[in-house]
Amino acid sequence: MKIIWILLFLIVCQTDQYKFQRENMVETQIAQRGIKDKLVLDAMRKVPRHLLVPEKIRPYAYDDMPLPIGDGQTISQPYIVALMTELIKPNKDMKVLEIGTGSGYQAAVLAEIVKEVYTIEIFESLGIRAQRDLKALGYDNIQVRVGDGYKGWPEEAPFDAIIVTAAPEEIPQPLIDQLAEGGRMIIPVGDEGKVQQLVLGEKIKGKFRTRFISSVRFVPFLRDFER
Repeated sequence: MKIIWILLFLIVCQTDQYKFQRENMVETQIAQRGIKDKLVLDAMRKVPRHLLVPEKIRPYAYDDMPLPIGDGQTISQPYIVALMTELIKPNKDMKVLEIGTGSGYQAAVLAEIVKEVYTIEIFESLGIRAQRDLKALGYDNIQVRVGDGYKGWPEEAPFDAIIVTAAPEEIPQPLIDQLAEGGRMIIPVGDEGKVQQLVLGEKIKGKFRTRFISSVRFVPFLRDFER
């Protein structure tokens, strides 16, 4: 009996520790850098980031940096996740496409806010793991597909917003085509190994217009034939 109480105590302490780290992350890394959307801040406070990274790096889950998640891929630093989420102006009625599921963290943040999330991962191992972890966390409004994100998800288009978490040299035309009128796309663009541009695109009267947001570094946008 005593052992059970000790185990329960340790679990509670660990939960409180992660909750404190998550709150500190939001306050010091996100809110203080200008993220103001309450829906985004609340989602970042809620999603257990430590459960969406490999177990060996969980102690660093709430640090202000990207982290490796396998297959040469990374989970973006929390601020970038919050920034990209805020820029699409999320709301409860939206259908969002994400290209680059990774660990599933960005999809989970979106799922706390929007109606439906469709996310595509080119690495099968990551896609399967993310699908498993997101299901375990109770996210029933996320659909995960393993495949080539360049093609998007045409049978579910149009999308109110698209978030891309890997950098192509040019914005894929199929993603532009699948963006709804008035929709927004946030995407890093540029060559591998160089500073890239985070670009916000909007479809207005059928035309896709873009503007520069900031300089960033993301993993390259891979196609099936490039792996």
